[in-house]
Amino acid sequence: MAEQLYNKKNKDDLIKDLHSEDFSRLTLSFYQYVEIKDPASLRDQMYRDLLVMKILGRIYVSTEGINAQISVPEHHKKDLLDYMNSRDEFSGAYMKEAVEDGESFYKLKIKIKDEIVAYGLDQSEYDMKKVGKHLSPEEFNKALEDPNCTVVDIRNHYESEVGHFKNAILPDVDRSQEILPEVKKALEGKENTKILLYCTGGIRCEKASSYLIKNDFTDVSQLDGGIIKYANQVKKKKIKSKYIGKNFVFDNRLGERITPDIISNCHQCNKKNDSHTNCANDLCHLLFIQCDDCKLDYNGCCSKECSDYLLLTDDEKINQKEDFLRYNEKRLKGRVKPKLYEIIN
Repeated sequence: MAEQLYNKKNKDDLIKDLHSEDFSRLTLSFYQYVEIKDPASLRDQMYRDLLVMKILGRIYVSTEGINAQISVPEHHKKDLLDYMNSRDEFSGAYMKEAVEDGESFYKLKIKIKDEIVAYGLDQSEYDMKKVGKHLSPEEFNKALEDPNCTVVDIRNHYESEVGHFKNAILPDVDRSQEILPEVKKALEGKENTKILLYCTGGIRCEKASSYLIKNDFTDVSQLDGGIIKYANQVKKKKIKSKYIGKNFVFDNRLGERITPDIISNCHQCNKKNDSHTNCANDLCHLLFIQCDDCKLDYNGCCSKECSDYLLLTDDEKINQKEDFLRYNEKRLKGRVKPKLYEIIN
């Protein structure tokens, strides 16, 4: 019988398995830009090895490196670190621990990708041997005090909407492929000034800083370990946080609270709120911000149309499915400045 190297269980069974566990989990992340000659072989071996440790999560493997967000049984944390230290591909990778724990992942998914961050850049547009200077949280805070510096959020709009560093440039984009051209445009004329970059865990800043250096920016620095490491250090060392709000994360938690500030609004009633949710209508499943009152009013959906469809009988859903899909496609395509966002996987 062929070896099973991917999950075959449905979501309900996976959640049931997770809830039956009698141990605690940690949400961890790491990345490494390193040459991997045989991503397929590494992918399959990792799947075997991590499954033994009951590790869940999402991992991307490429010829240029690895990017991992994982849920690890607390008693297997040392086993994971020993495993990483035993393999050249992971040597030197810094393991970041989530600011808030929770049910982050239900299954283990390891995919082979062209890039571990989907910028869609040609290799001539960057040189990973030349990246920005890595700044500790204390160094980053100090650098922010320079009135001549420019701080840039290397994340999508729906991420920065709920939390960001004060006075940062926030690219108005929804996809990773759009970020770097938008950042370069926003920084036009600042090639010889101090540029400070930050992102969730640091990985997006690596290639972003290299891209800017390749485009003749002379003083580029980045927050080492990203917002995740920053928030942990702020908590541990009692440093004043210059990041306000939540840190959006690409797992089932959808966010980690960094400071009590709520800087965004419910997309339906405009009340102060920063809770992301996915539309309960699986034919839509958009990501948006919704308060508890609107969640009740719209049955967890992003619109009355999605809510109404959810309340149809099974036969009615089948009969109206195509009409609804056409309507929804037109509705989403027609947004000039969208308030609802799809998670880009």
